[in-house]
Amino acid sequence: QVQVAESGGGLVQAGGSLRLSCTTSGLTFATYGWGWFRQAPGKEREGVSCISWDTGSATYYADSVKGRFTISRDNAENTLYLQMNSLKPEDTATYYCAADNYAGCSATKLRTSQYNLWGQGTQVTVSS
Repeated sequence: QVQVAESGGGLVQAGGSLRLSCTTSGLTFATYGWGWFRQAPGKEREGVSCISWDTGSATYYADSVKGRFTISRDNAENTLYLQMNSLKPEDTATYYCAADNYAGCSATKLRTSQYNLWGQGTQVTVSS
């Protein structure tokens, strides 16, 4: 049974940091490209970052998080990460990880339609 679960969310002050994790089981983690998405109340889900399958040699970031967020993967631990620094109140949202088999990473991969496997989300709240 495939399981995907995000963790690491919480309440943080503006300027602070959080590291989100996406742990998986029941799939061959290295063969999947991954994306991080977020959804604020009343807004559509938006792509934050992606990383290509296997070595993760390709990464991409939305302009809103570029220079502040870093995506990474640990194939040995079957885990995806999102390091979030210099957090802003507008980063407040539920964050989701998503997977697509043998996927690369580019601006196209920040579209929700590109993924068919999703976690349940973790809440991030940034106070001003």
